[in-house]
Amino acid sequence: MYQQQSSHIQLVTSPAIKFAMTMNLGFALLLLTVASICDAAAIFTPISEAHRSAALELFSISDASFSSLEEASEALRTFEVLGIEIKPELKDSTCKSVVDALSSASPNSKDLYHALRVSSVLKCKISEEALVGVASRFKDSIKDAKTLLDFYYSIGGLVLIKGQASEVDVLLENADGVFRSVKDLSQSDGKWRYSSNNPESSIYAAGRALETLSGIITLKSSDIDGNLIEALKKDVVKQFDNIKKYDDGAYYFDDQFVDASGYQGAVSATSSVVRGLTSLASAFGNINIPGDKILGLARFFLGIGIPGTGKDLYYQIDALACFDQNRVLVPLILSLPASVLSITSQDKLQVKVTTVLGSTGPSLSVKLMQVFRSGSKDASIINQELRFDPKEAVHILDTLPVGVDVGEYVFAFEIFLSDPEHKKIYVTGGRTKVPIYVTGAVKVENAKVEVLESDTVETEQKLALPGKNDVSLTANHLQKLRLSFQLTTPLQNPFKPHQALLKLRHESGVEHVYVVGNSGKRFEITLDFLGLVESFFYLSGKYNMELTVGDAAMENSFLQSLGHIELDLPDAPEKAARPPAQAIDPYLRYGPKPEIAHIFRPQEKRPPQELSYAFLGLVFVPFLAFLAGLLRLGVNMKNFPTSAVPATFAILFHGGIAAVLLLYVLFWLKLDLFTTLKTLGVLGMLLMFVGHRTLSYLASASAKVKSA
Repeated sequence: MYQQQSSHIQLVTSPAIKFAMTMNLGFALLLLTVASICDAAAIFTPISEAHRSAALELFSISDASFSSLEEASEALRTFEVLGIEIKPELKDSTCKSVVDALSSASPNSKDLYHALRVSSVLKCKISEEALVGVASRFKDSIKDAKTLLDFYYSIGGLVLIKGQASEVDVLLENADGVFRSVKDLSQSDGKWRYSSNNPESSIYAAGRALETLSGIITLKSSDIDGNLIEALKKDVVKQFDNIKKYDDGAYYFDDQFVDASGYQGAVSATSSVVRGLTSLASAFGNINIPGDKILGLARFFLGIGIPGTGKDLYYQIDALACFDQNRVLVPLILSLPASVLSITSQDKLQVKVTTVLGSTGPSLSVKLMQVFRSGSKDASIINQELRFDPKEAVHILDTLPVGVDVGEYVFAFEIFLSDPEHKKIYVTGGRTKVPIYVTGAVKVENAKVEVLESDTVETEQKLALPGKNDVSLTANHLQKLRLSFQLTTPLQNPFKPHQALLKLRHESGVEHVYVVGNSGKRFEITLDFLGLVESFFYLSGKYNMELTVGDAAMENSFLQSLGHIELDLPDAPEKAARPPAQAIDPYLRYGPKPEIAHIFRPQEKRPPQELSYAFLGLVFVPFLAFLAGLLRLGVNMKNFPTSAVPATFAILFHGGIAAVLLLYVLFWLKLDLFTTLKTLGVLGMLLMFVGHRTLSYLASASAKVKSA
């Protein structure tokens, strides 16, 4: 079950946290501080695009269909409210399931109810005859109903049929008796039972009961006993005895009950009550519920973020849609596009007033009533109306109230409806407190660093903060180092930053960090080296000085080097503590290595080109001599076989020799040694076979000639 605690977490930062990057860290601290300015002040914004993305992820759609009609009704209701387009193939397959369910005799009241809910979203084409049959089955189910859910699904189904086909008779003949049967399941504590045989009760059931009773009022064909109506109104008041509240003004109902549909927690229980209340308010035309409770319930659903399951997302979106779409209990949400204002940039505070789904509200005005300094109960009375910009639909505070300086504030706004008739429809909830963070450039003055001896200034150097400094000081263990500066806000008030740290870093890597204390505007720290020699591990030498001053509200936070001081400390005693081993920088361990410069052997000196060509010519001399020898010997083709088979072997033999010669050439040009040897092995076996046959034929022919 999703836990509704996301907007109620306090974030705390330690003042000893080291600045890594001043501006980026300042912005991060700003976000953290805004989240924890004041428990009673919070910013609630209407649903956003993130909810649409979450809906597409949380509701599983496989093969263009849903696993059940209940899941389909919840998913499609969520898609409808969020404005998500439904694909045609999904609509066709789901409508087919709806028609099949309404035409079949087997589905129970629950499946028929969810089928009608799906049809109300997709506008499926259902015949009037089918709706008449379903309505008749619902009426029969009401007569035989034993549990609250039997009444809920049957009454809800008839209400859906009335909305889809007004010509179908859905009115209840015995509305008073049905009303009484449902009302008998109520309990004195505002909770309701699921059946008369089950003593267990829950708030979730109470919401379902209120929605059922509102449906009976809608479907009545005759008046219902007025005493029952008055008793119901008292039950609604009792319902709020079970309500719980967060410090930020969010109200919710918690339920610790497990029914057939599973565990019912705060999201489902509160959604059920909201749906029942808005349905009942629409049926009565009005209902007496405090406006702060209605607004608090809306804030609860806006404050839980994005739930982690599709069912909880449905409960959230359905409850917000009930608030947005009813015409009696419509809460208006005051939100801020930006809660961080810069004095330097002269930012203007903008306020938006919309419904919970982001729709534009009625004609109204917004006034800034009070301004609280964070952590203080004292408030400035402002009563200043904001200027309305119709183009952007925002209310603008052109100038900050007098006295608002850099820091954390809580602004209290109040919404005033222009038309008195709108007070019967819209809920403003009184004053709304929102956290505001004001930033600005803090002025650093009278910054200096001094070396003292017996409280007498030996050396003094001015500092430009923030700015470039390169101080060079020397001191021994009998002297002191003093750093001082002043911080003032744009309104010349003292400013105390979140962090003011002085760091001394020895050339060996040992660091010492000190918090710079303050008294009013003045910040000062004095280091007595005589008392620090042990903590300095008696390390003489060069110490780099670094000052960090930063705050989320300080736009010019800085971390910069001041220079260095050369310390002459006494030698360490024999038993003195040794400096700790310094951690190895991971960037040095795993960073890029030095480039390896390879030295290749210089190219060998080659002979002149003319000599190479001369040697090539000498290579062909033996071949030419071979050809000349053949001519001199009178080589001829007289003994070449004339028979077909011997001639074939002779041709293959000479062709194989030519192939071997060609292989030598290819080896010289492109082939590697292994390829050449493998090819030569194949050619060698071929030459051995055909050469043997050819030579055998010639020997045989020669023997015949001699014998003749």
